Amino acid sequence: MASPLDVFRDGALAGHVALVTGGGTGICRGIAAAYARLGADVAITSRKQDVLEAAAAELAQATGRAVLPVAADVRDPDAIGRAVRATIERFGKLDTLVNGAAGNFLAPAAALSPNGFRTVIDIDLNGTFNASRAAFEALQQSGAGLVLNISATLHYHGTPLQIHASAAKAGVDAVTRNLAVEWGRFGIRVCGIAPGPIADTEGMRRLAPGELGAKARAAIPAGRFGEIDEIAAAAVFLRSPAAAYISGHVLVVDGGHCVATPPLGALL
Repeated sequence: MASPLDVFRDGALAGHVALVTGGGTGICRGIAAAYARLGADVAITSRKQDVLEAAAAELAQATGRAVLPVAADVRDPDAIGRAVRATIERFGKLDTLVNGAAGNFLAPAAALSPNGFRTVIDIDLNGTFNASRAAFEALQQSGAGLVLNISATLHYHGTPLQIHASAAKAGVDAVTRNLAVEWGRFGIRVCGIAPGPIADTEGMRRLAPGELGAKARAAIPAGRFGEIDEIAAAAVFLRSPAAAYISGHVLVVDGGHCVATPPLGALL
């Protein structure tokens, strides 16, 4: 089957520089690969340098472009600031920040510890703000900066066992809208992507194993889980000139999942 990325011309992102948080694994690794494949210079960051280095080597082999691995915890403003500076030192500028670092696990609200709730908020929501704030000046200097926040559809309805992630992603969507309003005058667009259930990701393996995964698949109008490249294609589109007048919008890519009935709660 042809990749969704095949519709983009070779070199479509030549001259762009992107920093992808959470870029060592899953959806964000797919976005990093797509950007590099289409000519962008890419840096990836997450907490574990060994994971990043392995991912960077594999991405370089697959795309033919060197990928910069920079370890940083998005919960630490100083650390993510250093990652932004390292990206600029290596590639000379920064045009795109993809905020994809995230944490999640299944937990009923009555059993979820305050620390567990706080940890997911700190990674997903605070990390999105920390990285965006650290990248602001560089994105302003770009003249065509983009902050792309990876959200979710969990908070569009009540989702059992996901109060922490739902709250975090609702906050991420609010960050997207507010920064779009504040930063538009600086030449920075701020957009989001809300993926539905995506195959071959750690999230689906952990959050929808076995029978729960089968029920989730049956509830998707498209009749299947999404593919990482389908999210990556949306990320390329939002970075492209075709999306130059799109800001403050969260693009849902979920095969109709979040508008289907019954809601997820009925699947348990």
